[in-house]
Amino acid sequence: MAEIPGTPLPIASRLPASIDSPDMRRAGRELLSLALIDARNHTLHLLSLYEAALASPELDPPSPWPADVVPPRWLAGHVGWFAEYWIGRNTQRALGVDCPARPTRLAAIDPGADAAWERPPSGEGRALPGMADTRAYLLETLEGTLELLEHAAETDAGLYFYRLALLHEDLRGEQLVVMAQSLGLAIGAELPPPGITLAPLVVPGSRWTLGAGDAPGLHLAQETGAQSMDVPEFEIDAQPVTWQQFCEFVDDGGYDREELWSPAGWAWAQDAGRRAPRHVEQIGLGHGGGGGSVLQQRFGATVRAAGQQSAMHLSWWEADAWARWAGRRLATEVEWEIAAQSAGRRGFRWGEVQEWTAGTLRRWPGQRADPWSAGTDFDPEPAWGQARVLRGASFAARARMRSLRGRGFAMPARDDGFFGFRTCTL
Repeated sequence: MAEIPGTPLPIASRLPASIDSPDMRRAGRELLSLALIDARNHTLHLLSLYEAALASPELDPPSPWPADVVPPRWLAGHVGWFAEYWIGRNTQRALGVDCPARPTRLAAIDPGADAAWERPPSGEGRALPGMADTRAYLLETLEGTLELLEHAAETDAGLYFYRLALLHEDLRGEQLVVMAQSLGLAIGAELPPPGITLAPLVVPGSRWTLGAGDAPGLHLAQETGAQSMDVPEFEIDAQPVTWQQFCEFVDDGGYDREELWSPAGWAWAQDAGRRAPRHVEQIGLGHGGGGGSVLQQRFGATVRAAGQQSAMHLSWWEADAWARWAGRRLATEVEWEIAAQSAGRRGFRWGEVQEWTAGTLRRWPGQRADPWSAGTDFDPEPAWGQARVLRGASFAARARMRSLRGRGFAMPARDDGFFGFRTCTL
């Protein structure tokens, strides 16, 4: 089906430097084609690492697996299904974000694709295709996507679903790394070496606009719209809170002091029996109050975390309690964005962990829904006013996902991801 022509993209929006650039959300056909191949190769590489770690050619994880883990074989097939569902089978893909949520669709390559890959299996689950068929499906759907991309209009609308397929696969790739940590699987993932801990930074007041507004490119639903505000001068941590700093909170009885927690956070900590962050086996300052000591399960091995490394696998409740204990507060997302954009040369460091911010997820004026996310784990509709905003990117994210203006979210009890935080003065 012929693509509907549209207004050509501004020249600047066609110029990401490479497939690793965060500007890939504005990329044209040529770089998108290369990036989609790269993303699929990365998915297949992660699957091979899972196969070796699980000693299972079918990628069957231990059962029952944690509630935040889905069968990796399903997640792999879902990546191919998503691209075919919204590109190969979608006759109205050229409408981009204006595409209806239920467009006219062609038949799937595999008649059983929707039943197998649209929703993760629950309970005992349903029979999924084997890994040989899943890999073949991944290659076949990629080939179809690339063929259609060659004829797509070089416009935001024409390239919307191709950019989305790339972002979706990169997000699922990061999810595979997070799941390997939850399952204790050695897949060769390595944390970056700890950086130098710098003093907090003072950032001048300014007027700032959050949100994509009319900017070209792909934007997730929670990133659309725009909100301008006056932001007073603030002092913000130059890096996320470290294990050394979190050890001090634990040693000072942080998990035993109800006054440091919000009521909901205290209830969560008590219900979960939480005495330390997730995956931590031992934590404390050691004799004499010296350097912090953290023994952590990391991809199936017990390791000693460096004191200057960013603390991670923290819920929002734990981040909020630490900030109260320290006499500080969590950074707001506008403060985080301003500092990330303006204070990088002065030592503002990010990219090790996704960072919890102070506020709940709110719509910005002009926010609009997308055609694809309803009913998925990327859907912000049920999360408005409840989920907490995550900024930055974790070490497990592909380089092209590390956008200063990207906006993630999760419910405050989530701690499976590589989540950390930074704080500001009161």
